[in-house]
Amino acid sequence: MKIAVPYKDGEVFGHFGHTAEFMIYDTDGEKILSKAVLPATGSGHAALTGLLAGAGVDTVICGGAGAGARQAMAAAGMTVYGGVSGSADAAVENLLAGRLAPDLGIVSCGHDCGGHEDGHHCGGHDGGCGCHGEH
Repeated sequence: MKIAVPYKDGEVFGHFGHTAEFMIYDTDGEKILSKAVLPATGSGHAALTGLLAGAGVDTVICGGAGAGARQAMAAAGMTVYGGVSGSADAAVENLLAGRLAPDLGIVSCGHDCGGHEDGHHCGGHDGGCGCHGEH
């Protein structure tokens, strides 16, 4: 299992689409074999999901992610564990120990930019919508 965690200063970064880097963990399904930082090149859920898919990631642990990011990760065949905070290493260890449940699409980043003309809501930060070109 190859796990990606949006990462900052040893912690799970709160929003998938705004992370500057990911910690990538190679595991055997029971323990961490290695880990390395992967800079988040590009922006938005499509670019970040493509970056992770290219790195062979099949699992993502994150604080939150907008609907577009969750859909992109699901389309790439990734299992997402959302609503996680604290130490990134501890989060991966909790996953490997069976203490995390997959995100079934209910965890967002917690910021609502309001409705769009199509009725969709998305996470935004710093006054921006956060849709990253979805519309």
